Amino acid sequence: MADSSFDVVSKIDKAELDNAINQAAREIDTRFDFKNTGTKIEFSGGKILIESETEERAKAALDVFKDKLVKRQVSLKHIDPSEPALSGKIFKINIATKEGITQENAKKITKLVKDEGPKTVKTQIQGEELRVSSKSRDDLQEVIALIKGANLDFAIQFTNYR
Repeated sequence: MADSSFDVVSKIDKAELDNAINQAAREIDTRFDFKNTGTKIEFSGGKILIESETEERAKAALDVFKDKLVKRQVSLKHIDPSEPALSGKIFKINIATKEGITQENAKKITKLVKDEGPKTVKTQIQGEELRVSSKSRDDLQEVIALIKGANLDFAIQFTNYR
């Protein structure tokens, strides 16, 4: 019998991210507490930028954006917002997006699976993904539960389960 396997990945759903940005921008444009504060949110070149005339409104816009991400089921672990920085008369928050599993994080998951998972499971690092395989599908289900239960500082998804 052939091995069953799945991949552990860390990818952002670009459409959902774009929808969250658009919803946040619409809410910022229409909310009374953001009127005449020059607050805006935009996405360009893989980075999200929030600008406002006051630090409090910039932080509030970030909270609106985070709320929209949660509602669209995009993990907050995918974003890395900076502290509000004064640039001229405008406060800016740069938000970098994080995708892919680094070698170091892949090794953490591999160590977790080897230490606490079933002994029949094999892991293999493939670039920014981690392939987990075993002859038993039950063992793979156990590994998925183990990885989900681990308190990792990055978002993960499970793909290509076969």
